[in-house]
Amino acid sequence: LGAYRHVCAFFSSPQEEYDILLPFVRDGLERGERGYHVFPGQYRDEHLEQLRSAGIDVAGAQRRRQLEVTSVEETCLPGGHFDKDSMLALIPAALESGATLGFPLTRMIVHAETVLEEWSRVNEWIEFEARLNDVLPRYDDPVICAYDANLLNGGVAVDILRTHPVAIIGGLLN
Repeated sequence: LGAYRHVCAFFSSPQEEYDILLPFVRDGLERGERGYHVFPGQYRDEHLEQLRSAGIDVAGAQRRRQLEVTSVEETCLPGGHFDKDSMLALIPAALESGATLGFPLTRMIVHAETVLEEWSRVNEWIEFEARLNDVLPRYDDPVICAYDANLLNGGVAVDILRTHPVAIIGGLLN
């Protein structure tokens, strides 16, 4: 990734997503890095099962605090609404907690579709994504903002692309 650690990733299916992200997750855990994943609550168990199916000792990694899987509802939507200032504080805190726990890097994956379901807040989300570009250069940790391309309209997808220095589209890093 070089100097750019803020990545957006568009996937057209869960299979495509896991084909791309599982090696990234597994590699980080094998290197002794931390995984911090934010998924819609209804997909948490499925995500953990995908990790197990890839040969990852999920229970052991969670016990060592090397893997944390939390929900969008707990992190991005406290009180039921997106708050960009809370998120701008949460991201650095999550990355710094990995270092405090002794991990050399935290590989963060955030799924944001649940936030974008509240269309009145889309501009606030885009502003948050843009402001992350001022925050994340202070860290070496990669942050992947994952999106189900089927749930986005063209204008929102373009805005998301504009706010990320790097993108994964069709499985290719651009």
